[in-house]
Amino acid sequence: MKIATSAYPLTWFDSFADYEAKLTHWVAEAAEHGAELLVFPEYGAMELASLGGAAVAADQEASLHEVARHRPAADDLHVHLARQYGLHILGGSGPVFDSAIHPSRPVNRATFYGPDGVIGHQDKSMMTRFEREDWNVVAGNDLTVFRTPLGLIGVSICYDSEFPLLARSLAESGVELLLVPSATEALAGFTRVRIGAMARALECQLVSVHSPVVGAAAWCAGMEENTGRASIYGPPDRGFPADAIIAEGGLGEPGWVYADISLEAIREVRRDGGVLNLNHWPEQVGPSQKVKFAGISPECA
Repeated sequence: MKIATSAYPLTWFDSFADYEAKLTHWVAEAAEHGAELLVFPEYGAMELASLGGAAVAADQEASLHEVARHRPAADDLHVHLARQYGLHILGGSGPVFDSAIHPSRPVNRATFYGPDGVIGHQDKSMMTRFEREDWNVVAGNDLTVFRTPLGLIGVSICYDSEFPLLARSLAESGVELLLVPSATEALAGFTRVRIGAMARALECQLVSVHSPVVGAAAWCAGMEENTGRASIYGPPDRGFPADAIIAEGGLGEPGWVYADISLEAIREVRRDGGVLNLNHWPEQVGPSQKVKFAGISPECA
């Protein structure tokens, strides 16, 4: 299959029609290149805060509610485009106020769309300090495996990719493609997610697809500066690049990055790779094994 992952800049909109035009252009371009799976970044939906005006977009709390207000219309637009072009789309995540999870605070939700409609969603599990302390965005409850004609797909939203047990649970459930949408202000933050996404590809022997927000959006509270590059990573083993980078764009460079991915190559490296990280995971030190100390104790040094 051909995958398209975006380095996505946030745009100011004066109307929802402007957002519709932008998203349609992005999806149409990827479809013209033959892409079957499109990935948009974490908090890509925050550009919808502009529809509330400058004061709302610049207010941390008001912007969350404004973006959430447009979620039904954004869902309808993504469903329409997925159906029109016959492809699958991980939409840019954003705040959703779901009373089944919390009575008053939002989750950070990425919705997955297919030609037949909404397939499901993934809520972020691990909140960054900014999400906890400033935005008060709360964690979701479950991990989701998306069953599609393209294969079994999982999502690790940004900081989630830095915690191996989340992706491990998805891999043990059969996931072969891990989508990693992100939003990071600084190069250090982007690097952490990049390393996490590459490590998950290594240890789970899967392909991870990294989509960041890029560029400045001084008008948008919490999203003023964004650093990243769109990339697709694999396990550095037979059938994959030795540096694990299948494809990548330039740092801060907006646009799509494409790669042709073979699920059979993933299955083959899991069956007969130079290493078998996925199968050998249970051999690590665990609760049944004791940790021993050797040498001089710190108190005696």
